[in-house]
Amino acid sequence: MLEALKEEIWQANQELAASGLVVGTSGNVSGRDPETGLFVIKPSGVSFADLRPEQMSVVDASGQQVEGPLKPSVDTLSHAYVYRTRDDIQGVVHTHSRYATVFAVLGDDIPVLTTTHAALFGAPIPVSNYAVIGEEEIGKEIVENVGAGTAVLIRSHGVFTIGSDWRKALRSAQYVEECAEVAHLARQVREPEPLADETVAASRDWYLHGYGQKAILSGS
Repeated sequence: MLEALKEEIWQANQELAASGLVVGTSGNVSGRDPETGLFVIKPSGVSFADLRPEQMSVVDASGQQVEGPLKPSVDTLSHAYVYRTRDDIQGVVHTHSRYATVFAVLGDDIPVLTTTHAALFGAPIPVSNYAVIGEEEIGKEIVENVGAGTAVLIRSHGVFTIGSDWRKALRSAQYVEECAEVAHLARQVREPEPLADETVAASRDWYLHGYGQKAILSGS
């Protein structure tokens, strides 16, 4: 079942590990099949190095496992909530990347300090309330806080990003950490001044309509 998607999401999780955004067995990537509504996610507690495509978990929209030899990620119900609530989302990424998690621990949004942040996200990256791991609460916080964006910090936990496919969600996760690191290091010198709203809007408009080979969606 969904063998091609299993292979693809296995590879996505390998890319996540290679990006340096996760440590040990923490973090995950999921991707949804738009035809069946099923999604594939990393199994719980398995190291990225040991993970194999055939071990990936296939899950339905309610969060129930329908195929796979291992228990799915503890974040499965939250991924399922996002997919049920947002028809436009086909990929979800979760990390505990270091600098972004510092902001999550402090309960601070990541401010827009660079043109990169402005172009890719168009707004501060918000931090949510604390939510219990293993239930739908994290998914609810993601949907409530993400708005038109692609990234949310879960208070005292880590980062969740979403996208129209897993590649866009993973790229957003990489840039969340880049923006967080720059913001944190700038704060070690002095309190930085965020970019003006009009500068943020102009950077975002340029990115959406002038960067790359075609118009690009949020965070991609």
